[in-house]
Amino acid sequence: MDISRRKFISHSAAVVGGTLLHPLSVRSSAHVAGSDRLKLALIGSGARGAGAVRMAIRTEGPVELVAMTDVFRDKIDQSYDSLIQAPDLKDHINVPEEHKFVGLDSYKQAIELADVVILASPPAFRPFHFEAAVDAGKHVFMEKPLACDAPGVRKILAAGKIADEKGLKVVVGLQNRYGYRQNKLVEQVKNGTIGTMTSARVHYLIPDITLIPREENQTELEFQLRNWRHFCWLWGGSPAALTIHYTDVINWAKDAHPIRAFGSGGRSVFSGSDRGDVFDNFYIEFEYADGMRLHSATRHVPGGWNNRGFYFHGSEGVASHPATSRISEIKNYDGETVWSYEDEDDPSAFQLAMDVFFRSVREDIPHNDTEWGANSTMTDIMGRMAVHSGHLIEWDEALNSEVVLVPENLTWDSDAPVQPNQDGNYPIPVPGSKSGIV
Repeated sequence: MDISRRKFISHSAAVVGGTLLHPLSVRSSAHVAGSDRLKLALIGSGARGAGAVRMAIRTEGPVELVAMTDVFRDKIDQSYDSLIQAPDLKDHINVPEEHKFVGLDSYKQAIELADVVILASPPAFRPFHFEAAVDAGKHVFMEKPLACDAPGVRKILAAGKIADEKGLKVVVGLQNRYGYRQNKLVEQVKNGTIGTMTSARVHYLIPDITLIPREENQTELEFQLRNWRHFCWLWGGSPAALTIHYTDVINWAKDAHPIRAFGSGGRSVFSGSDRGDVFDNFYIEFEYADGMRLHSATRHVPGGWNNRGFYFHGSEGVASHPATSRISEIKNYDGETVWSYEDEDDPSAFQLAMDVFFRSVREDIPHNDTEWGANSTMTDIMGRMAVHSGHLIEWDEALNSEVVLVPENLTWDSDAPVQPNQDGNYPIPVPGSKSGIV
């Protein structure tokens, strides 16, 4: 995305991610800290990974991509070709053939070659990749969600503590915490512009998720890896993979995570053997310790009403942040706008997150998003568990769950963790039974 570097520098003292940035401009402060080249490895070479590399290269100071990994070679080739063809990027791409690593354990080789790693594989593998990167002493930018099950979240939290001990920098790709418009709205909410916060809503209502047709002679594991968004063990479900962007904002404004959840959902549109085992609709009601409720709606319905955003309701008014608009606003209950902000000239929140990450690395500024990123991941995993099981799920029950969706040491010779039944369909969680807690 194009961003206004002048706008970014002029806002360099703004609050992003809940932390006041150093008042020195990014360009001059990077010069003070030195301009050593940072070697970058991409773990997970899909479209999101390639996009993250673009943003990394466009930060202040030299960055060089030296290694790429994926479970599929065609993903590496597609992303490499798109990067090398960009005039402003090609001089920063130095990935020889021997540094294009393919396979389920290829991340280990790539991590060793880099100073900084981007983790953008399907979220099932995030805990293992993050643990390996921290063990190797590398700074990490990792995409959300951070895990697909509670054991994975606990692994992330443990590695995050070690990252602190080692002085490693960690940024999580929940970019709303870094956007100017989002920060300004949350600041208004925290300062009481809507009065006492009484409830909140989040929407992630979109038409569909990508489906790649099954190929002849394709193994079951390969099909699932190609279609990772359709399998709970790989994606974590739609709330954790998508709606987390907005659930995280509510947690941020509350400075807390919910303590319990219940909900409903199912498969109204998805059917057939290629649609995996994920639900296509979720309604989740989260409760915080002070009794406030968060109402979360996630849906994939082609032809339906689409909406993405978050909304705070208070005793004096409503704060709205529709993702499809560039304007956030607060209205009182007479319908009058009492505050608004338009981000027409602001830099991308995605880019801001990456700028903060590389700045923290270059200037050795303490920065670690792991704990709140893990808590927001666990929030939506708890919600998914509540919907799948049909039970009221408590935070401690969810976080301490021993249900393992993602096996360790998975290889191409392994059976896929989820297997179709005799008619080719996958087992679907049945609400009302604790066996549906996945």
